[in-house]
Amino acid sequence: MMTNLFSTFDPATSIYMSMNWVSTISCFMIIPISFWMMPNRLNVMLKMITMKLNNEFKMLMGPNSKGMTLIMISLFMFILVNNIMGLLPYIFTSSSHLVFTLTMALPLWLSLMIYGWINHTNHMFAHLIPAGTPAILMPFMVMIETISNIIRPGSLAVRLTANMIAGHLLMSLLGNNSINTSEFIIPLIMIIQIMLMLFESAVSLIQAYVFSVLSTLYSSEIL
Repeated sequence: MMTNLFSTFDPATSIYMSMNWVSTISCFMIIPISFWMMPNRLNVMLKMITMKLNNEFKMLMGPNSKGMTLIMISLFMFILVNNIMGLLPYIFTSSSHLVFTLTMALPLWLSLMIYGWINHTNHMFAHLIPAGTPAILMPFMVMIETISNIIRPGSLAVRLTANMIAGHLLMSLLGNNSINTSEFIIPLIMIIQIMLMLFESAVSLIQAYVFSVLSTLYSSEIL
């Protein structure tokens, strides 16, 4: 019995120990694809996705990628698997919490900032003032660029969290209301739920892609 609408996203199901966060990494233990003798369909599909993402990230980052594409592809797959796992019944949606998303966005952004300001100081200062800015607007542009740079990890984390919460809340609302409705409206609600499930599957893929692409674009400004 749900106490309120947001109890779906409550990670604490036990007083002493919560097993909800286990779903974050359990999928990688259940499906050890690298140990298969022959490549199955899933392995072939994942390899195609990986190669496509590798080519796209290398194009975005330029010749100075130096292995950063591997980090971004791993980030994409990690977020995608957790988003898809959250669509299954009775499995905790870890990507709907800022604890999960900020843990990925903040250290990545902070490490890139530290690396950039130590090794490419002049380049980082040049990014604060876009080319062709009038002299009178330069102080304001420095403030605006600094603020936009600082809020980047927060925007990455909140975007992923808000998109995952929105669809799950809508499905929870429809699921709770279907209990007290008449038998004639239940088929309509089922059709809407199936359409929402397909939509949430697309959102899971798109949000993982958006998170990794934006991280790639932010890192390409520094490397």
